[in-house]
Amino acid sequence: MFQIGESVCYPMHGVGVVEGIEEKSVLGETTRYYVLRFFTSRLTAMVPVNSAQSVGLRRVISSDQCETILKYMSDEPCQESENWNQRYRDNLAKLKGGDIYDVADVVKCLKKRDSQKGLSAGDRKMLITARQVLVAELSAASGRDIDELRQVIG
Repeated sequence: MFQIGESVCYPMHGVGVVEGIEEKSVLGETTRYYVLRFFTSRLTAMVPVNSAQSVGLRRVISSDQCETILKYMSDEPCQESENWNQRYRDNLAKLKGGDIYDVADVVKCLKKRDSQKGLSAGDRKMLITARQVLVAELSAASGRDIDELRQVIG
């Protein structure tokens, strides 16, 4: 269970803080919710406490994991489908899953594709989203400035 004030990562949205835990009654059923506020947007979300793990809500990675991710970003190779539709679905599934290594993989592969062949509008939007989520978590984990990490990742 997460505590109020704790930093968490939520798939597709990135890093946020648990601002509260509230009970709401919907259709006669009372459920407890985490109230999350995200750092990179003005978005707030409510996630049911009992399904938080199944939807991918997790703690922010450690500073050691942050360094491992940065090293991974510079390692080769990057494997992805040549079929644009399959590649898009694979990348979207990785982002929705919320695993930091999958998010880093999406950024790494799309950056490589952009430098070699260019990106479609959909891929470009996905790269922007994935990069934003990745940089926000790396910043929260390491305490490094977001702009500095954007330059490191590219």
